[in-house]
Amino acid sequence: MNVPLLDLKPQLAPLRAQILEAVTRVIDSTGYILGPEVTKLEQKVAQYSGAAHGVGVSSGTDALLAALMSLDIGPGDLVLTTPYTFFATMGTVLRVGAKPVFVDVEPGSLNMDPALTAEALKADRQGENRIKAMIPVHLYGQCADMQRLGALSQEYGVPIIEDAAQAIGAEFPYEENGQITWKRAGGMGLCGCFSFFPSKNLGCLGDGGMITTSDEAFAAILRSNRNHGAEPKYYHSRVGGNFRLDPIQAVVLSIKLDHLEQWHAGRRANAALYRRLFADAGLVNDPVILPTALYADKAGASEHNHHIYNQFVIHVPKRDALRQHLQANSVGCEIYYPLCLHQQECLRDDAYRAQSFPVAEQAAADSLALPIYPELTPEQLEYVVKTIKAFYHAC
Repeated sequence: MNVPLLDLKPQLAPLRAQILEAVTRVIDSTGYILGPEVTKLEQKVAQYSGAAHGVGVSSGTDALLAALMSLDIGPGDLVLTTPYTFFATMGTVLRVGAKPVFVDVEPGSLNMDPALTAEALKADRQGENRIKAMIPVHLYGQCADMQRLGALSQEYGVPIIEDAAQAIGAEFPYEENGQITWKRAGGMGLCGCFSFFPSKNLGCLGDGGMITTSDEAFAAILRSNRNHGAEPKYYHSRVGGNFRLDPIQAVVLSIKLDHLEQWHAGRRANAALYRRLFADAGLVNDPVILPTALYADKAGASEHNHHIYNQFVIHVPKRDALRQHLQANSVGCEIYYPLCLHQQECLRDDAYRAQSFPVAEQAAADSLALPIYPELTPEQLEYVVKTIKAFYHAC
């Protein structure tokens, strides 16, 4: 049996005619930069995410870059983030001339640790006061603890850029006076940055991204910066970039967004089946550590996207050997991520190399993502677990 890590063809098939019609409409319009289709998508994504404004951009990376630029973050500034995420989170900080400051992630969720974040902000306030923003990452489709991080943001006056590249639609349960209010990724910080890379839960036909915010003045700066800082045309009060989302990608995303909740539900159902299958196989906790769903027991969780499972990541001993075994048996899998950011060669800085983030480093050593896309069949999931069981029984 073949179980690919991701297969987009089953998702595309029922939407193909509608997508082709929409793309043809854009082609025939001869309007290929921004325009009404982009505006329509911006409004839909903003409303979906619980924000007032959406700003379509060329990629998730450019979303982060434009957000940092629009905060005037540059040389001499520090940005607080996690060492365990995709490179763009750090790469954009370096591109504006700032320096990343890392705090370790929490065991289980692998999201930014609020307690360590508090320590870093306190130390900075007592020193040079150079931390100008923090970028928590909603890793694998589960929100970081935005209630605690948001409180720190207010206390220290440090804005939050949510890296929601893997988490469109993911929700966090705010608790106050015994009541829970669920809020979506991208609607909790100053802004949220989304990626529409094809492998994401909401993916386009290439690169694309979005920034959401409820700050009207900040949204205006973002729109200016995505278009070379021009406002109005040919008048440049700032230096921006070419970060524009094109309308072909916008119409595809607009069509797909209408199906996103159904796809999220499919991923959650597959995650639940995985949990049952691993339990029935006697593999849970020894040797397989399953993904932590932090908010699954909160009131209303069954009606909300407490986790959208952009990835289903297990932690296992002999990870690399298991990966080879799965691939040899036609099961797709991937390592997210094999090296922490502070260990990347491009830093070339002994100060970073000397740092240690044990939770992140352990995750880099034992994490493995399994197929989770919504069109998978129960038989395919059963085969994945059976193949993993065979590997450990043979060890």
